[in-house]
Amino acid sequence: MTEPLLQNPEKLHARLKEIPLEAGVYFMRDRHDGVIYIGKSKALRNRVRSYFRSSQDLSPRIAMMVQLVHEIEFIVTDSESEALALEANLIKQYQPYYNVLLKDDKKYPYVCITWSEDYPRIFITRKRRMGSTKDKYYGPYVDVFNLKRTLGIIKRAFPLRQRPIPMFKDRPCLNYDMGLCPGVCQEKISPEEYRKTMLRVAMIFQGRSSELVEAFTEKMEVAAENLEFEKAADLRDRIQVLQNLNSNQKVSLPDDTVSRDAIALAYDDQHTCIQLFQIRAGRLVGRLAFLADSQSDTPEAILQRTLEAHYQNCDPVEIPNEVHTQLELPEVEILQAWLSDRKGRKVTIATPQRQLKAELIEMVERNAQYELARIQKQSDRNLQGLEDLAELLNLDSLPHRIEGYDISHIQGSDAVASQVVFIDGIPAKQHYRHYKIRNPDVKAGHSDDFASLAEVIARRFKNHANHQSPITNSPETDFPDVVMIDGGKGQLSSVMKIIDKLGLRDRLTVISLAKKREEIFLPEQSEPLISGDPERAGVQVLRRLRDEAHRFAITFHRQKRSQRMQRSHLDQITGLGHHRQKLLLEKFHSVEYIRQASVEQIAETDGIGKKLAQHIYNHFHPAPE
Repeated sequence: MTEPLLQNPEKLHARLKEIPLEAGVYFMRDRHDGVIYIGKSKALRNRVRSYFRSSQDLSPRIAMMVQLVHEIEFIVTDSESEALALEANLIKQYQPYYNVLLKDDKKYPYVCITWSEDYPRIFITRKRRMGSTKDKYYGPYVDVFNLKRTLGIIKRAFPLRQRPIPMFKDRPCLNYDMGLCPGVCQEKISPEEYRKTMLRVAMIFQGRSSELVEAFTEKMEVAAENLEFEKAADLRDRIQVLQNLNSNQKVSLPDDTVSRDAIALAYDDQHTCIQLFQIRAGRLVGRLAFLADSQSDTPEAILQRTLEAHYQNCDPVEIPNEVHTQLELPEVEILQAWLSDRKGRKVTIATPQRQLKAELIEMVERNAQYELARIQKQSDRNLQGLEDLAELLNLDSLPHRIEGYDISHIQGSDAVASQVVFIDGIPAKQHYRHYKIRNPDVKAGHSDDFASLAEVIARRFKNHANHQSPITNSPETDFPDVVMIDGGKGQLSSVMKIIDKLGLRDRLTVISLAKKREEIFLPEQSEPLISGDPERAGVQVLRRLRDEAHRFAITFHRQKRSQRMQRSHLDQITGLGHHRQKLLLEKFHSVEYIRQASVEQIAETDGIGKKLAQHIYNHFHPAPE
């Protein structure tokens, strides 16, 4: 096995000499050949060499990373801006452990515009899912109330698609008569014209309201000159709506014509909270929030990475002329050149020290400190709950990973189970898992929660069965400190039979939480824990886990039941097998959409020919007798 480069000076020196002094991207690999860090530089050799100098002041996290480096690779680029763009793409691909990775902060909402659809929708969501690369997300926005208010005003000012699914098959709904929708469901407006309207709406979230006001003002004056007073009045109303948006958010700066972003952060040993204020024409049009691990890098590097990640997802027109930063960025020249290249004009990045611009940075930093205080309070509450849970269950240490299980069905039909995971008291949705109950005895009219839970636990821990070596519950393993079953003594007893069969009783702490009195049961104890007070911090952690497992199970059950019911409709169509049903539902998402589709649209589905498409269409549109 090879040695780390730090322990082999000759190999390190030879490798550093091979790295050129040109711009590019470098990879740090560990002993398993995995990529653990990706960086960029305008002079690769100098940057990589700096990691291995004893005098270099590295953060504890990066210092640890350097000790694990077994190999260094690089890619030379033609320019610094190309290096930045390549680095961003490679970080998305490899997700290196030691890079600054911004956390997906679910508490703040985004605005999504579905450009992938012929008639794009606009809506607020807390889940940033890139179902299509064409869809665009703006945010995350901090002021939820103002965001909802803004979107409500926009939907009254612009005729937009109001419903994801049409209410009627052969006529538009009341929104069309009220002028709130242009009749998308009946195609009373072409996709091209509708997208023009949506492009204007997008300008608002790009901080370009002033451009839109100017364009509307010019059109209003032309309409008035042509005696088109109704059109002019409509444009006047839209202008007033746009001017009223953020009317009370004036920011005092000397040059109101320059678009600016201001970014600052506040941090402690664990968390870094970043705030980015978007200022256009002297008005605060957006306040975005990001969260990072404080141990991932220096505050300056975290600011740099935040800006790179944010502008990577922005359209060029959204990039401001100036970016004000709280701290000097470590690679400001590369970022400045890349932004200027994307925008097509010079973008300036500066750290203001005096007067109004410095006061703006202080305001952004103050907001970041408020957010940090909120995060700290939440973290303290989680820590208190974990400490109490450890005491309640007589654990040797704080539980790092807790798993909760629940069963959902309707009298045995569509029976499913859920596995939810809390890491350090916080939901870790990337570890959630669904199970379809395979037991043939569990079917419509006959349920067996005891057997279903036993089946799920057996499937979950089969790979850990009868291990002789001790299992360490480190953050790198998927072995839980606590397993919680939703139910009482009966459910717990059935699960413990499987745990004993797998030889895991001495390694797993398994409990159950009953719904009625929030009672905690331990294996082979007929009475619940006397200290199972519903208001105890540790019990509240279990309650949150139980409620999340219940929600996750019900959601999956409803999904499976809906799919079964849709399939039952399609089963009535002769010649349409299971595979083709699946293809149709993947394309149209529901039987109702298939019902509304034309023969040509159905025939566009993979595996569905013109003849079968006509047969499917005739099934939903039978000829009158």
